[in-house]
Parts: sequence; C-alpha cells; structure tokens
Amino acid sequence: MQKTALVPYARLPRTHHDRHVLTSTVDVFGAAHWLLAERAPRPDGDLPPFDALVVSVHPDGNVELTELCAVRARWPYLDRLPDGRFVVAASRTRRHDGADQVQVFDTLGREASSFSVGDAIEHLLVDEAGHIWVGHFDENPAGIRRWSATGKVAWTSYGADIPGLYDCYALNVSGTTAWACTYMDFPLTEIRPDRPDRPVTVRANRVRGAKAVAVHGDRVAFYGGYAEERDLLTRGELTETTVEPTDTGLLTLPTGAAPGRRRVVARGSRIHVQAEPFTEWGVFDLDG
Repeated sequence: MQKTALVPYARLPRTHHDRHVLTSTVDVFGAAHWLLAERAPRPDGDLPPFDALVVSVHPDGNVELTELCAVRARWPYLDRLPDGRFVVAASRTRRHDGADQVQVFDTLGREASSFSVGDAIEHLLVDEAGHIWVGHFDENPAGIRRWSATGKVAWTSYGADIPGLYDCYALNVSGTTAWACTYMDFPLTEIRPDRPDRPVTVRANRVRGAKAVAVHGDRVAFYGGYAEERDLLTRGELTETTVEPTDTGLLTLPTGAAPGRRRVVARGSRIHVQAEPFTEWGVFDLDG
C-alpha cells in the first residue's frame, strides 16, 4: 500500500521538555501551541487549580511564552482567539464543584471570563472570527455548536438535518467554515452559518471512522478509521451530493513509522498529526 509521510511542521523547544504536555494544538492561523504543567494529573483525583505555561511556535519560527494562572481543567483542550487570548476547556463537566468548564485567559494569562458548553467535548477549535466550535461525543446529544467567546450559542446542529449525528468523529475549522464527519452515517457535512441561503451542505460518504478530514476545492482527504485502518489516508473528490473516493494509502511519520498514540488537528487543506511524546507536529497538506 502506498505510504505518504508527514512533513515536519513545528517542534516544542527542547528547553521545555522537562514539563508535562497536557495538550497541544495548531490554531486557525497556523501557530502551534503546547499547554505545559509541572506534572501530569493523577488518574485517581483532580488537580487543584494550577499555573501552566503555553509555548507558542509561530509559522515564522518565533517562540512566544504565556503563563496562565489557576487553570482548572484536568484533561484540557486548548486554542487561541484571534486577539491573542487563550481558551482552555475541560473535556468533561464537573457538576459537583459548580466550576465553569471553559476559561478564557487574557494576554497576560489571567482568567477574563468563564462559561460552560456542555459535557463530553470531542473537538474544540476557534475560527478566524473568534467563534469557538465544539463537537461532542456520544454522551452529549448536542452534536456540534458554535459559541461566541463570551459563551453565547451562535449556531447549533439541532434541526440542521445532519443524518445520524450521535458522535462528532472529525471536525475541521478553517476561516469561518467547518467540515464534520459524524457517527453513525459519516456524511461529510459542510457548515457555513453565515450563508443564509444554505448554511449546511450534506454529502453522502462511504469512508467510515475517520478522525480527521481535510478539504481543498473539490478534493478531500480522510485520515483514520476503525481497527487496522487507523493510519489509513483516503483521498476523494466532492460532487454536489457525494464524496467519491479515488485512492487509499497509509499516512506515516516523517521517518516512515506508524504514528501510534497521536493527536490530530485538521485545518482547511491540512491534517496535523502529533505522536507521543507530543513534542512535534507533522503535517499532510492536500494542497501540497
């Protein structure tokens, strides 16, 4: 089977390798961010509020450091707003302590606001307009929603006629558009909330279980699948109503090895993959 190697994209500076990587992402403008703590959370108990360091590596190679005060999330998601503020969210709600799930930190690392978006976060991605897109897994029927940075719902998949939306497997946010693949029918859904005539376009899709999707013009690529297909890269073409697969192969690390445990972030034509120990990002670019 044909293999496609990821291209090295961004690397956590070695001076910060002594800290624990809580999470990492690539934002809508292409900057890579790592959220670091002094230690890993214990599986048998909650971390108290703790201070954390965000290390940002910009596309031009410049490195930026931001100290965040009193982070509450044990298993966090991270992204950056266009104005430089950071969003940190807990994947699960903690009803027993009443704490808001999402924290927004100002550019000095202080909590500026907080709110909740609902339990069972699978994806959290900020778009170019500063909206926060959240896709949920199957323990929350909310599906996909777009939130303002102040915690107001700006769009919801409820009533959007997305078939079989029980779990948001893949979510790509680029510009102000989102693309999603959802369990159990796995249609490729294009979401443009600011287009009043047709905010949602659903295309039938035969690829099952992909964890990421990249789109460029009328071309599409899916990464992942069930069981032995977890490293599968499937390319296809878009029609008005369907996705037509054209070829399949394997996506590997730059070394040619399988990624193993990894994080995946999709932005437009790009699928970013980060393998354990989560200090480096590689990229596959459908426009490359």
